[in-house]
Amino acid sequence: MTDLQRRSVVLMFPGTGAQHTQMAAGLYGHEPVFTDAVDSVLALLGAPGEAARADWLAERPAVPMESDARSAPLLFAVDYAMGRLVESWGVRPAAYLGHSMGEFAAAVLAGVFRLDDAVRLLWERVRLQRTTPAGGMLAVAAAPGELTGCLTDGVVVGAVNAPRHTVLSGPRAALEAVARRLTADGRTFRRLATRTPYHSPALAPLVAETEALVRGMPLAPPRTPLYSAYTARPLSAEQAVDAAFWAGQPTAPVLFWRTLERVLADGDRLLVEAGPAQSLTVLARGHRAVRSGRSAVLATLPPRALGPEEDRRAVRAARERLSAWAGPTADHSGRLPVELPAS
Repeated sequence: MTDLQRRSVVLMFPGTGAQHTQMAAGLYGHEPVFTDAVDSVLALLGAPGEAARADWLAERPAVPMESDARSAPLLFAVDYAMGRLVESWGVRPAAYLGHSMGEFAAAVLAGVFRLDDAVRLLWERVRLQRTTPAGGMLAVAAAPGELTGCLTDGVVVGAVNAPRHTVLSGPRAALEAVARRLTADGRTFRRLATRTPYHSPALAPLVAETEALVRGMPLAPPRTPLYSAYTARPLSAEQAVDAAFWAGQPTAPVLFWRTLERVLADGDRLLVEAGPAQSLTVLARGHRAVRSGRSAVLATLPPRALGPEEDRRAVRAARERLSAWAGPTADHSGRLPVELPAS
């Protein structure tokens, strides 16, 4: 068995900020598994789902992708559909890892949520977010400890994605003041494509109503290990069925780097990003386990919208690499052989 064949597959799903116009649209109508999975999500939303699909496939969407009514359902649908597509090739992941919204998609694939319940919860959050103050998020090239002076007026650390990759989240006016301070200090930062201050106290009004909704859902322990980026460890059976755990996620920080550390400490991995933009792939490439060659990372989609043919080429390349990695002798979780693509 080669070094590659000793690595177990972990599917990674990106979250808010990874969405972009026509993300993975080149697969729609071309890859049946992907198409059916996207349709199954959007059909559950009815007319809003039809409107989201139209804007997703349009070169100039009527509603911008950073709007919650577009980013939330479409990012969830693409993450979920890419997970289904990769698994349809014969890959049986050893574990799942999601970032923000990506953890929600992973929870469906792991069997914690039924798809219809997950979509219902997702859309309820979108509805409730419209009642909260506008805000946003800034990705800053700095460690959290370097940014304590920015944590004022409701601005908080919303995510720690790498040792020097911190996301600040908060209300619009306060975040603009922080952006001016970062500019004056010569800090490198970028605005995420969202108008909502995810993972901050600004979304506290969502918690009680969504917790009541989740309590009525038949949750189950994950069938496959699911590493939670809110606890930086595998989700326990008790956490998986705890409505408060899921309802509180919009206000809790995402601890992606700590969680990735745990995933890679638990074994040699092939990290497969099943979603748009390659944001998690870029982060994972900076980890010492990947740099040393013990573990590896594979993106399944282009880093940005490059046209339908590039979407298809990226998927074919990922499938071929997974096939070469799995090998004919693979026979256990995360190591099943993958058939080569027909197209």
